[in-house]
Amino acid sequence: MIANTLSRYFFRRYVSTAGWFFLGVCGIIFLADFSETSRRLSGLEGYSVPAALLFTAMRTPLIFQQTIPTLTLFVGMTSLIALNRRYELVVTRAAGISVWQFITPFAAGALLIGLFAMLVVNPVAAWGQRESLSMEASWREASGRARKSEFLPWIRQISGGKDTIIGAKNYREDGAELLDVVIFHFDEEGRVTLRQDAATAKLEDGYWMLTDVQEIRPGEIPSRVESTRLNTNLRQDYLKESLSQPETVAFYDLLRKIDVGRSFGISTKALETQFHSLLSLPVLLVAMTLIAATVSLKFSRFAQSRSVILGGIVSGFVLYVVTVLVKAFGSSGAVPPFVAVWVPVIVATALGATILLHQEDG
Repeated sequence: MIANTLSRYFFRRYVSTAGWFFLGVCGIIFLADFSETSRRLSGLEGYSVPAALLFTAMRTPLIFQQTIPTLTLFVGMTSLIALNRRYELVVTRAAGISVWQFITPFAAGALLIGLFAMLVVNPVAAWGQRESLSMEASWREASGRARKSEFLPWIRQISGGKDTIIGAKNYREDGAELLDVVIFHFDEEGRVTLRQDAATAKLEDGYWMLTDVQEIRPGEIPSRVESTRLNTNLRQDYLKESLSQPETVAFYDLLRKIDVGRSFGISTKALETQFHSLLSLPVLLVAMTLIAATVSLKFSRFAQSRSVILGGIVSGFVLYVVTVLVKAFGSSGAVPPFVAVWVPVIVATALGATILLHQEDG
């Protein structure tokens, strides 16, 4: 009975501390990103303060999601140090309750935060990222200052025996419409027979509709046409999957996107890595909590130096950096996504548990 009451009390303390931390960090993220948004986009047509506030609000969940592992480390350390300084953990130990019993509510809280981030924060962040990118693109287009996409579409198609490469500086509608397009036509020997530069290329049923097109043929004077068609066997579903950015795909849609991408023969390493990264997030937060416990449980009783607390912060930060770095390897295909994501998390959890066992049970 006493253990259950203490567990509920510790759990409430942990959740309360986490809530204040998260609210404060969200506020800081919002203010910092609003300032940066105003600096970058205030000169664009369509920009206004209310629109910028909405734009920042849509971007905040994605940035906040990236800070959750580090925040969980600080929440765990803050909660445990506060309980130690008020001698509540000393009384708990004196009552015969082991470290594994009173650390369980903190681990359970971290697990629930991870599930909340995976099932709620991530879908909201993915939606907000898509909408904010669309809003920024519309502002830049209205101002004639289109921004070059970080994910440049380069598509090769062979339709009707004709080999064509299509490139663009940006895209809209999940790739169904390309902007600032360049198209190279090749003959059977691989020589360029025609270059087309178009303002837009919109994918219709069985063809690309090109607008404001300049055509250049070897040895001929360039000509310009208002619009023309380019036959294709590509489908909109293919483009949507091939141009999907992992951070704009909600957790619930990742498996479907992976299956569809594989059916088209598209590399899905980045999406698989994102899926395993989100799936392992609750376990990663538990690992962060165990690391926090290794440097916080005896802080008051043995007057450990600040260097020990700093060591815990550095350890948690190194773990986060390693997971991000290995995640990049998984996205590129250098390491299998499952291995890239889960190995650092499992190792960190085992290491934290081992240190606690050594400290508390000898």
